[in-house]
Amino acid sequence: MAITSKFLWGGSISAAQIEGGWNEGGRSPVQIDYAAPAQGTEPRLIHFRNADGTRGTMRQFEHLPEGARYELFDDVSYTNHEGSDFYHHWEEDIRLLGEMGFTTFNTTVSWARVYPHGIDGGVNQEGVEFYRKVFTLARELGMDPVITLYKYDEPVWMEETYGGWTNRAMIDEFVTFAKTCFTEYKGLVDKWLTFNEINVIIQLPESYRLTELHNQMVASARSVQAAHEIDPDIKVGCMIAGQCCYPFTCDPEDVLACYQAMQDEFFYCADTMVRGAYPRTAPRLWKKRGWDYEVSDEDKADLMAGKADFMAFSYYSSSTVTTHTENHEVVGGNLSSGPKNPYIETSDWGWQMDPTGYRYFLNVMYDRYQVPLFDVENGLGAFDEVVVEDGVERVHDPYRIGYLRDHIRNLRAAIDEDGVDIFGYTTWGPIDLVSFNTGQMKKRYGFIYVDRNDDGTGDLHRVRKDSFWWYKSVIASDGHDLG
Repeated sequence: MAITSKFLWGGSISAAQIEGGWNEGGRSPVQIDYAAPAQGTEPRLIHFRNADGTRGTMRQFEHLPEGARYELFDDVSYTNHEGSDFYHHWEEDIRLLGEMGFTTFNTTVSWARVYPHGIDGGVNQEGVEFYRKVFTLARELGMDPVITLYKYDEPVWMEETYGGWTNRAMIDEFVTFAKTCFTEYKGLVDKWLTFNEINVIIQLPESYRLTELHNQMVASARSVQAAHEIDPDIKVGCMIAGQCCYPFTCDPEDVLACYQAMQDEFFYCADTMVRGAYPRTAPRLWKKRGWDYEVSDEDKADLMAGKADFMAFSYYSSSTVTTHTENHEVVGGNLSSGPKNPYIETSDWGWQMDPTGYRYFLNVMYDRYQVPLFDVENGLGAFDEVVVEDGVERVHDPYRIGYLRDHIRNLRAAIDEDGVDIFGYTTWGPIDLVSFNTGQMKKRYGFIYVDRNDDGTGDLHRVRKDSFWWYKSVIASDGHDLG
């Protein structure tokens, strides 16, 4: 099944991390609007007030304590409120991406901007028209958008009303949102992703998380069916957070533990969404998590009928798994942590940079699923410094160029030598934005620097980094001129 006639090059952002305009244009709040940036490399925290009047914090994806409510406090800087202010700079930003020669562009449609108070509250047409303008300009500049419906940004109203994704009412809410997007942007967008990194909640230990995940996968499958009914030319993919791990030693117990980690944290969701049914190993995970749930025949039928047309993924780093209890230096990553791999360098945030693992991971995915692949996130978060040379602001970021060069080299090898069918590559955060995990602006991914700091200072002007010009050359050469 051909997704596109030419390889797509571009970048990926998300509404909640870049748009700002958190209370403008009819948008309602989302959970991370109440989050402060972390001070170090730890995850950011959500702020709320308890029923007894005391202040509290919790991590993302957690639920409010009974009787608590989200609240903004004057002594907290909320980086997501303004983000990189894409809401007001969208035309400038899309033209900068066009200047680099992007042939695709990925962002999310904020659920809270389109249905700020759910189905009963109706469509916010101002939000619909905002994205129409964005997609129209991207098309005019030669981009073939691949757009994501959900990146953990349902309106807070839905948590207050339904209690979150354990409630099956969320399925109908999401499918209605998806249908609206498929219909409104027909002719502008024909490649969609349903849930971004849907497997992230696998990392959370509570058994009800598997109920949340099940409802999300059913919602995704029903949305795929709806898309094909609305327009047979629409292709809808799933998006899985890359889980590439190695046994820390050649002890057979480590090898088995590593493979089981892949089964539980990656194959569990990917099999269900691409193959249309839970994998044979699912009962092992259900037993381990104490998930006693009867999957209905209707849900099984929906999962099979709503299989993804292609598989999208993120890849940043690899990890290791061990059964040994000796003290090891532990490092983290996008979704995982484990003993530090001595053969791999780490980023400023401790993520293990592994471009060879990227090629390995591409082969694992394509061998298992035999559907077209799309890399929607790959990038390096780092500290950047603006310098003034000859009166011009510049950002020299050879570390970012080196990271991306090594990964694109392995991407080309996977395509040209290994026969992997992958139709596009979008770097994460081509424009600096708020880090999802830490809530920081200082953790920068972009080719385009945004003058904004964690404390809210900075005037938001844009600066082209050295990597801007490098990636422009990469795109022009279809990934062959890596500088």
